[in-house]
Amino acid sequence: MPHSFGYRARTRQMFSRSFKEHGMIGLSTYLTNFRIGDIVDIKANAAQQKGMPHKFYHGRTGVIYNVTPSAVGVIVYKVVGNRYIEKRVNIRVEHIKHSKCRQEFLDRVKANHDAHVAARAKDERVDLKRKPAQPREARTVSTANNAPQTMRPVPYETTI
Repeated sequence: MPHSFGYRARTRQMFSRSFKEHGMIGLSTYLTNFRIGDIVDIKANAAQQKGMPHKFYHGRTGVIYNVTPSAVGVIVYKVVGNRYIEKRVNIRVEHIKHSKCRQEFLDRVKANHDAHVAARAKDERVDLKRKPAQPREARTVSTANNAPQTMRPVPYETTI
């Protein structure tokens, strides 16, 4: 059989719907607000073929630069040779969702602000910088109820 290089070639698992997620698309998909500058994840939804992105963009993250009634324009960076090319793709809202890639950063900003306000109230300084995991502190293992045992290999025995 000839080899296919079509627009949707090799997308059997990529565009398939998840378990118990077949059928019509929920209304919350259409009621989600998107604004210019939002970071979104592109995930093609096979229930809607209109406005579906090319398979290359499936799983990519981009920034919205244009909003229309039924679709959005997304800027995605694509590696071509030794450079990054800015690609502008128009995708219907069924195929995108808000990215959670900045959520950890936003949570950290809020926690830092709260810690700063609390320290300011106590008139002391607080270090808000992230630090890598430090080595564990030294400790002595108690040998009172745990006497050392000598380990020896079990001698090899044949069952013949």
